[in-house]
Amino acid sequence: MPMAEPPVLEAIGVSHVFDVSRPALQRVFSREGRRLLRAVDDVSFLIPRGTTFALVGESGCGKSTIARLAVGLYRPGNGVLRFEGRELSVARAEPAMRRRMNMIFQDPYASLNPRWRVADIVAEPIRVFGLARDAQAVRARVGSLLASVRLTVRDGERYPHEFSGGQRQRISIARALASEPDFLVCDEPTSALDVSVQAQILNLMRDLQQRLGLTYLFISHNLAVVRHMADGLGVMYLGRIVEQGPAEAVFRTPRHPYTRLMLDAIPDLEAVGRSRVPVGGELPSPISPPGGCAFHPRCPLARERCRVVKPIALTAGDGVRVACHAVEEGRDG
Repeated sequence: MPMAEPPVLEAIGVSHVFDVSRPALQRVFSREGRRLLRAVDDVSFLIPRGTTFALVGESGCGKSTIARLAVGLYRPGNGVLRFEGRELSVARAEPAMRRRMNMIFQDPYASLNPRWRVADIVAEPIRVFGLARDAQAVRARVGSLLASVRLTVRDGERYPHEFSGGQRQRISIARALASEPDFLVCDEPTSALDVSVQAQILNLMRDLQQRLGLTYLFISHNLAVVRHMADGLGVMYLGRIVEQGPAEAVFRTPRHPYTRLMLDAIPDLEAVGRSRVPVGGELPSPISPPGGCAFHPRCPLARERCRVVKPIALTAGDGVRVACHAVEEGRDG
């Protein structure tokens, strides 16, 4: 019996802490201890080949930290990240493996060198990883990449500031594809774009995924965007995944109160007249998070147990796992 193919990316109990303390001498004079920000707390998920796993949540919940952990820009303080079954830091030590993962950033202007022509920006990974024999082969590969994101060879002679936001994101995608990756981390790739342009970029990314067999980790705060992209979905709150499973199952039957409140915020013409409950309050500080369930200060279903005991993720049906005392006790309605 053949062995099952390992997931492209697997996170097991991953945590990451930032030290945001003041300098040591200032702490001595003020008799102040160290301040630690727990950005990611015991996160686990896996992404099978050719699929999209999305992480959603409010700003400050730890999504972008996971994005950087997933491509090796940070190393986890605890837990393990594996790329195709191998520990990520070991895999990234090999150039042939490192080129197979790349990242698309949120701001397409800030992530492009304003002094370089587009052709040079796209060609850089090709030259760094030695993926073309000579200058002519590099030019041909750049032209092919620009065409794949629906730009032209002549666009390669221009500078980033000469393009619109959507066109700049197309350039960023072409650059990300230049190293011939299998796995792309997409950190809010459409949040800086107009709504009509967002749809074009999302359709382009889905088309590229189908043609090239790409695997995506898709980071977003917008559930409406994620619904059109994700096969698997993880909902994050203050560094933890509170609900995860097949995307369609989570959208069809959201169980965690936070997931429900986020879905209530999505405009829906079919739900006109239905009462909606907005997400109240503000995200607590990750430096001093609430005890028990971190969501309990904002949760309409919170009880005393929620304030004291941290919930663990349990299977709630349809392959969905939820970390919520109300769901476990059957009082989620």
